[in-house]
Amino acid sequence: MDEGNGPSLATVIPVYNEATHIEACLLSLLQQSLHPSRHMILVIDGHSTDATVELVNNIIEKHQGDEWPLVQLVDNPQRSVAHARNLALNTLPSSVEFLVEMIGHATVGPEHLEQRLEAWGACLELAGDRLAAVGVRVIGHTESVSRTAAWVEAALASPLGRSGGQFSQFSLVGQTKVPAFVMHNRKALNAVQGWDESFITSQDSDLSMRLLKAGFLLYRHPRPEVFMHKRSTLKQWWKMGHRYGFWRTKVLLKHPSRAKWQEFLPLFGLLATLSLFFAGMTWYSVLPGVYGGALLVSGLVHAFRHRGLSATLGVPLCLFMLHVSFTLGLFDGLLRKGRPSSDRD
Repeated sequence: MDEGNGPSLATVIPVYNEATHIEACLLSLLQQSLHPSRHMILVIDGHSTDATVELVNNIIEKHQGDEWPLVQLVDNPQRSVAHARNLALNTLPSSVEFLVEMIGHATVGPEHLEQRLEAWGACLELAGDRLAAVGVRVIGHTESVSRTAAWVEAALASPLGRSGGQFSQFSLVGQTKVPAFVMHNRKALNAVQGWDESFITSQDSDLSMRLLKAGFLLYRHPRPEVFMHKRSTLKQWWKMGHRYGFWRTKVLLKHPSRAKWQEFLPLFGLLATLSLFFAGMTWYSVLPGVYGGALLVSGLVHAFRHRGLSATLGVPLCLFMLHVSFTLGLFDGLLRKGRPSSDRD
């Protein structure tokens, strides 16, 4: 990679109303051990109504010169993440070989980009020229969080809340269908015409499936980590669950092989319970009882490990909300077209 011909790596950050976290996000990317000439940062704003644009411009003004990587801010009139990422794919300098996915409410460590390139090299030895993407681990922020945010974190860590996707915790390098916070090879992205702009959410899941169908390989590596702020209110949590379910249906309609039986368990449990009830079986309440017991155990385990008594009820509540909102979203996805998300508002 010739440093004199421009950056070879670009971190792309679609944003909308990220004033709370965008400064920390950008500063973590500016303070990288990788030489500034080798990477750049592209922030793509979807018409934020808060101070996001002003904060980004302030960062740009304060960090100019050869000692800093280039930071650019561009407008995304279509607002969606898919449009933003395609805009980046089509406008980044020709020197850029790799696009790193990032979001405005996440941060990384100072060696993150060097670790990204090392992870790519390790996966390239296993996959060869068919390697299209390498994902990383997603970690919750260790800083003080609200009580609800702690419940959400625990719910996602629970076996009853894990999907094996974005929030999956893993320790081995290997192939995957659902890499998180991916570093993509630009040539592979161009080969499949980038992101499908009909997906307002789950555009990355759709892209991964199309890359796999085109014969590319996707890997994940546990060393690079992204620290992400999760939802901090029950309202946001409910909206997120519904949104994930809604767009999950859209993905499955296009890629049926992507389905996992676990995501339909709440629906199967409800149908089985109703069937037993209408059949007059006196033990129809067994399944809800087992389910409720499993939720309670999840809360007790977290409360015991982290000495947080409120988790005894808070974690089961968040798990129940996730299962219900996701299942309702699955049905809703059959009935409506999508619209921009509001679970970060």
